[in-house]
Amino acid sequence: MAAKEGYILERQAGHLLRRAHQRHSAIFQEKIGDVQLTPLQFAALVKLRDVTEVSQNHLGRLTAMDAATMQGVIKRLASRNLIKRRPDPDDRRRLIVSLSSEGYELVNTLVSSGNDITAQTLEPLCPAERKQFLDLLAKLAQLSSNDASE
Repeated sequence: MAAKEGYILERQAGHLLRRAHQRHSAIFQEKIGDVQLTPLQFAALVKLRDVTEVSQNHLGRLTAMDAATMQGVIKRLASRNLIKRRPDPDDRRRLIVSLSSEGYELVNTLVSSGNDITAQTLEPLCPAERKQFLDLLAKLAQLSSNDASE
């Protein structure tokens, strides 16, 4: 049976993004699965390394995670002693998070693996296509080039 005119699943953005994400996730698990971190946990650790100390809500915004997801990520990272949590002295309702020494050591060890994961994910593309692909993804995610490099 021929494909219906105008809609071919294999040419749809959502389908292709999901397939690319599956590939990237498999590479992530292969490279750092032994550490038992999820990509979201890794992102939180990397961003905490970059900003040092921040409110839990702000970390969620910096990593594009909703409040419920961020709360779960923080809880799991804290249970592994990878981050420290403390109440904000100016607003006791707000939680300030930072890397523990164990978290800092782990994230510094894994950053090169993160670069390898990206390189392997983008391996089928030539260098110009890699840059263009990342620029287009950032545009779709509505990030400015400054946001993407922070």
